[in-house]
Amino acid sequence: MAKKQTPQSGGRATVRDVAARAGVSPATVSRVLGGTYPVASATRTKVQRAMRDLDYVVNAQARALSGGTTKTVAFIVDDVTGAFYAHIARGVEEQAAQEGRLCLLCTTQGDPERVLAVVELMREQRADAVIVVGGAWEDPVHHERMTRFAYALEQAGSRLVLVGRPPLGEDVPATVVNYDNEGGAYAATSHLLAAGHRKVVYAGAMAGLVTSTERLRGFRRAHRAHGFEADASLIVPGDFSRADGRRMIRELLARNAEFTAVMAATDVVAAGVLLELREAGLRVPADVAVVGYDDIPLASDLYPALTTVHVPQEELGRTAVRLALQRDARSGAREQQVTLGTHVVVRESAPPPGSLRI
Repeated sequence: MAKKQTPQSGGRATVRDVAARAGVSPATVSRVLGGTYPVASATRTKVQRAMRDLDYVVNAQARALSGGTTKTVAFIVDDVTGAFYAHIARGVEEQAAQEGRLCLLCTTQGDPERVLAVVELMREQRADAVIVVGGAWEDPVHHERMTRFAYALEQAGSRLVLVGRPPLGEDVPATVVNYDNEGGAYAATSHLLAAGHRKVVYAGAMAGLVTSTERLRGFRRAHRAHGFEADASLIVPGDFSRADGRRMIRELLARNAEFTAVMAATDVVAAGVLLELREAGLRVPADVAVVGYDDIPLASDLYPALTTVHVPQEELGRTAVRLALQRDARSGAREQQVTLGTHVVVRESAPPPGSLRI
């Protein structure tokens, strides 16, 4: 194996060392590193060989200060341990790798201030794209600050990408990759109503969270489409956890609420719902039908297997990176919006209409 050469400057090799080794100018080496200026193939090969011989490592901070980028994509999420976020993260990482970018994962534990702090840090680091995932809170101050960051990122040559979040406003320089949240809830609720259910619980209404607001809107719209209003007493506040899924059902049963179906805000909530119904001696779906949302791997492993709304999680991640890095600045469009479809996956917890008598 060839021995690495010692740079003339001593210590870590510099651009000048690489240029001297390759017999080219430092400017030519910079062009090869930046990839933004045409360089003859033979010259590029000589520079790359010199870099290998000298064990040259690109100084990412220096590149950023010189006006370039650090060839990174930042992925900001509340908690990557959740299956929904983990699968979006996989899509981001896979597409980033295809685009020659390093993916940086940042978690915020659901703290909106932490989201803003990380976005600002990634702007300073000149990440190529800053991807923020997860439902946004309906907070005008937070919205206004995110809008300012979108403009700041654009000025820094970066791009703000919102996944599963609403747009910031007309002509704001941000990429929005969403999915049909309301439509998915409408379809899932309609599935239950078409089967004859009239007392349907909505488990997991989180006030102020955009994701929850949209799903609840679809739930209510489906009822109106079938000629009546949703029972407000069966819309139960709660968070998106299995423990709260259990609590909500336990409280409904304690007050003798009448219901034959449950629309859970997420699959994780649905897991808690199924467990609590089973412990109460109620059969699913014979006594109570249950529908979830997200179609994470857990859904098909539950007993009975969960009918749910499929969200294309990995495709959300891939689309976010692809649009952010491949957008055509010549089009003049500052705002990008893409909405991916959702659909109901029918399994045993809520069978098709006509297969079970209510």
